[in-house]
Amino acid sequence: MGQVLLDQRKIPIKRADIVKHVLGDYRDMFPDLLHRAAERLQYVFGYRLVELEPKSNTYILINSLEPVEEDAELRGDQGTPTTGLLMIVLGLIFMKGNAVKETEVWDFLRRLGVYPTKKHLIFGDPKKLLTEDFVRQRYLEYRRIPHTDPVDYELQWGPRTHLETSKMKVLKFVAKVHNQDPKDWPAQYCEALAEEEDRARPQASAPSQAGAGSQAGARSQTSAPSQAGARSQTSTRPPTSAPSQTSAQAPSS
Repeated sequence: MGQVLLDQRKIPIKRADIVKHVLGDYRDMFPDLLHRAAERLQYVFGYRLVELEPKSNTYILINSLEPVEEDAELRGDQGTPTTGLLMIVLGLIFMKGNAVKETEVWDFLRRLGVYPTKKHLIFGDPKKLLTEDFVRQRYLEYRRIPHTDPVDYELQWGPRTHLETSKMKVLKFVAKVHNQDPKDWPAQYCEALAEEEDRARPQASAPSQAGAGSQAGARSQTSAPSQAGARSQTSTRPPTSAPSQTSAQAPSS
């Protein structure tokens, strides 16, 4: 199906494109046809159709029949070599309080041999990958920070990230990289745990098919910030028993 082929490039599917290229004269039947298509994608092809953000009229497909083995997921083996780099950046963003300056990202990546101005053997053009490709695929949000001189930008989790992974999975990835336990960062651990609990709570009432309407993209992730760039306040309030050191800072490499 055309949507599956488009999703291979991780590009969100717009309602306007569906209406134009698929429905044609049947555009008035969009809700019903989209619901039926979502069911077929789910049960035949194993893809779950979800709306990226409430009322965005933009959809993505999530593979629901082949969950990634945890160890492979932590290594970043999710289909492309670029996933490992994405997980590193997602981890840095989370550990820094859910938003991080672009300059800090490159300072961190330089220590791993990844430079914004040098072509990488595996990642190609790293800057384009981070600030264009991952942004277009909605894994990252890339925004200019106002009143900065020189001009600086910040990176945050995008809506696709909240749908395809979780703070706990990313924290486990960070912990594995540093050979530590996720609980060694108590503030982030509590934040991730709270998200897990919030995600589990509304499952019974959440719509089973996102294609049924514009509600489908967000109800299953009430724990995620309502804006992709919203900074979590949990990381600033570690438990009283938690160590007072760097829970909001990225671990040293």
